Amino acid sequence: MNPDPAPRRALPIAGALLAGLLQVLVFPRASLSWLAPVCLAPLLAAVDRAPPRRRLLLGWLSGVVFWGGACYWVFPVMRDYAGIAAPAAAALYAAFAAVKGLHSAAFAALAGPLLGRPWAVPAIAALWTALEGSHQYLGFTWTQLGNAAPDFALPQIARLAPWTGVYGPSFVFAAVNAAVAIAVMRRRFQPLAVLAPLLLSAFLPALPEPGPGAEKARLTQPAVHPDELKSGRWSARRGTEHLARMLELSTNYASDEKPTLLIWPEYPVAAFYFDDPGSRSFMQRVAREADAHFIFNTINFQEGDRRRPQNSSVVLSPGGELLAHYSKIHLVPFGEFVPWPFHYFVEKITMQAGMFQPGTEVVVAAVNGHGVGTFICYESVFAAAIRKFTAAGAQALVNISNDGWYGRSAARGQHLLIARMRAIENGRWILRATNNGVTTAIDPAGRLRARLPSYEQGVLTVGFDYETGLTGYVRWGEWFWWLTLASAAAAVAASAVRRLR
Repeated sequence: MNPDPAPRRALPIAGALLAGLLQVLVFPRASLSWLAPVCLAPLLAAVDRAPPRRRLLLGWLSGVVFWGGACYWVFPVMRDYAGIAAPAAAALYAAFAAVKGLHSAAFAALAGPLLGRPWAVPAIAALWTALEGSHQYLGFTWTQLGNAAPDFALPQIARLAPWTGVYGPSFVFAAVNAAVAIAVMRRRFQPLAVLAPLLLSAFLPALPEPGPGAEKARLTQPAVHPDELKSGRWSARRGTEHLARMLELSTNYASDEKPTLLIWPEYPVAAFYFDDPGSRSFMQRVAREADAHFIFNTINFQEGDRRRPQNSSVVLSPGGELLAHYSKIHLVPFGEFVPWPFHYFVEKITMQAGMFQPGTEVVVAAVNGHGVGTFICYESVFAAAIRKFTAAGAQALVNISNDGWYGRSAARGQHLLIARMRAIENGRWILRATNNGVTTAIDPAGRLRARLPSYEQGVLTVGFDYETGLTGYVRWGEWFWWLTLASAAAAVAASAVRRLR
């Protein structure tokens, strides 16, 4: 008597859904990084020997669960700040998860035939890494599997990142997943032996130990809730009182806490340094009274056209002179611009009129003879983009951000984890000033050296160092990702040719 086919059909679906859920749990808020080496295994087991259409469906289901679960905060952000009714916001959220799930569908469809090949483990790991890295070239990227490395129990995996970027840790985690799935499903334990070369990572240089923190930075956290401005409760008097408080936070420090850098975050109280004499005069006053190089966020209008704003950062000298300014290159979809054709019925999240225009040039400011690169908010998710600052001479990195739009969701913890990986890849301190958290200093090994409590107004004075060495990733860029892309293409092609024969 044949077993009931219904449970047999349900098992692969359960495996795909479980894989998506486990991937969600790897990252904040759960932060179960120990799941990274096994979170894909249920999906690989589900697609083993499955026909092509079923592999596509199972992979897509897994991807929808992952993107919908990890980025659940997309729904309240669209509902609360983009002026979208809840049903429409839910539809957009569902569409987002469905589209992003296509990457996982492609992975499952292509990985299935590879499971029976002798070179299955490295081929599947290369395929996962290649597809995962392609997100940054397709408009939106977020957590990658390798981002689990900073908190993973084996620090040797994070040691790969200064050489390969986040892609090396992603490859390792995916390889272990493939070996586990094959060993369990096919009763073949040779794939576990293929992991032996990964032991060589133990011989990679350890991540740098904490430096002395010879320089001082003062990071302000205004804790302005965007609802105050959105609802119209932000009066002129309230704005004046707030700026006076920000001036006090910036300049009231003990002599042994005198900063060389003063950093204000990106936050809803917009400055107009280039277009408003009053705003410019106030920022110059802050720099002079703090007697420090001053980095802050401003709205710049491209060619003076108020319909073409740019999200920019400015660096002033302690005397208030303009040293450099940078305009954000990687804009937030639905946050700073609305992709076609959604602009017909969806508003931006930000309150600045007009579509934001992207910047075109990476800028590194000279601060006391050292290079400082400032990137803005969401740009931290683009590994290749942040690498350009370091390659251009940045000896310290500054990340100004407004995570207030995320509310109290897991997005702010996910964003912080991504920034920690950028510090490891670049071998640089990242001084992270945010509107209401997480304001912190990240050392070149991805460790948090100090942080402010979230959702509270405050100031953090922290030591940091300028670093001059260049990591392999900074020198050679995305070489490992391109290698996985070529390797995956070759493996898929070889498998297809063999099937045709």
